[in-house]
Amino acid sequence: MQGNVTALLVTTFIVLTVVLIGFLAGRNKASRSSVEEWSVGGRRLGSLFVWFLIGADVYTAYTFLGLTSTAFTGGSIAFFATPYVVLAYPLAYFFLPKLWKVANVHKFTTLADYIKGRFDSKLMSLFIAINGVLMLIPYIDLQLSGIQYTLKVAGTGYINVTFVVIVSFLLVAFYTFFSGIKAPTYTAIFKDIMVWVVMLFMVVSLPMMHFGSWGNMIQVAVEKAPKMMALPTSGPKGMLWFSTAALISALALFMWPHTVTGTFSSKSAESLRKNAIVLPFYNIVLMLVTFLGITAYLVVPKGTDPRLAFLTLIHMSYGGVVQGLAYSTIALASLVPCSIMAIGASNLFANNIYRDFMNPKAEGAHLTKVTRYMVFVVIGMALLFGLMFPTALVSLQLMGVSGIVQVFPAVVFSLYWRNLSREAAFSGFIAGMVTVFIVYATGKTFGMYEGFLGLIVNIVIVLVLNPMFAKHAKNRTNSVIETLFDNQKTAKDMRKVS
Repeated sequence: MQGNVTALLVTTFIVLTVVLIGFLAGRNKASRSSVEEWSVGGRRLGSLFVWFLIGADVYTAYTFLGLTSTAFTGGSIAFFATPYVVLAYPLAYFFLPKLWKVANVHKFTTLADYIKGRFDSKLMSLFIAINGVLMLIPYIDLQLSGIQYTLKVAGTGYINVTFVVIVSFLLVAFYTFFSGIKAPTYTAIFKDIMVWVVMLFMVVSLPMMHFGSWGNMIQVAVEKAPKMMALPTSGPKGMLWFSTAALISALALFMWPHTVTGTFSSKSAESLRKNAIVLPFYNIVLMLVTFLGITAYLVVPKGTDPRLAFLTLIHMSYGGVVQGLAYSTIALASLVPCSIMAIGASNLFANNIYRDFMNPKAEGAHLTKVTRYMVFVVIGMALLFGLMFPTALVSLQLMGVSGIVQVFPAVVFSLYWRNLSREAAFSGFIAGMVTVFIVYATGKTFGMYEGFLGLIVNIVIVLVLNPMFAKHAKNRTNSVIETLFDNQKTAKDMRKVS
């Protein structure tokens, strides 16, 4: 497929403009004066900024290209993303404000920080940090693949795609290093506006261009590909897989290091509650864009690579300028989340691996410098891994969801369960992770999403072991436990952050 030079120029101009905005966002030296300033913006972001930032976290290029490619090959099974988001935000409404408050009081910037403080365990914190970094690398790789596919369609015949992808991600690494969380925060505004405007334009226009209306498109799909319009009742991805995939993805959503970064950047717990109410509006775009994968199945040539189906549909349907706007939207949906993910992974390494185990004396300016420089290591690893093993990315990211959700019981249960013991929570996490790896190695899923089996084992281990250590857990106390469960101290702490 030959690219379109106009589309390529429009995409390049918009992406470079947004990258420049990322650099300008950090022109104030205060943005890199400490780990807290660089990674979570001093916890001063208001409701609107948090909305854009978490939206950039959650709705990435993989969301759009991944869901449309899944719909292109599997039809309605791709719609598991709709109920998963519907489930995620009501849960977040209750536990995120509580998590934010304790993080604000104790200056935590990662979930591993919280685990270390809540359970007095650097070892458990280390495992949580390693899990977060390892599960996040394939996710960053998928952002790489998003821009790679976009450039492949837009620029074939005009550019060396691999070289431009490397340059793009190095630019993101530099502006993240320079500006910290302010870079993706300000660039997320432009990315999210383009998502809403451009994606909704395509959602309306593409079915009308090819079928005359949405109704006709669905009618043609029902007649020509009826299986794509109905959820399978059995098989490896039947209703049981659909339900468990939605549940696990919902529980995992706010356990990811990058969504935690967005959460801890908020200036108040109330901002998080407001966002839990309004963020589901993104589902409108998410659900309708998924339908475009079915549209692509009906329109693009047979044998098209599913990963390129949506981009091929755009290429076939619009002129160069509109193509460029669409491609730049998807490219920004790759680059902006990549920046936030790099911050989350760098923070975990610097705070919970380097400081706690490699250089315990690291503080202040030195720790800030290590955290910032880790951005280049994280993005470099993701680039190298993605270029060497491109076909493994999707399966590894799916395993990432299964792995990251194993953190959920230790984090969320411990916010409300005073006598949850370190031994039970840690054992449950390890058992869940081992189960996930076994399930992926053997392929024995029993029709369920792999992470669901791991989470069930995780929770069972917690419930079975905790009574053995409950007395010790009841007698143990520390400042984090006091903040969470001591009524007088909690009231005092809450007044400080209200």
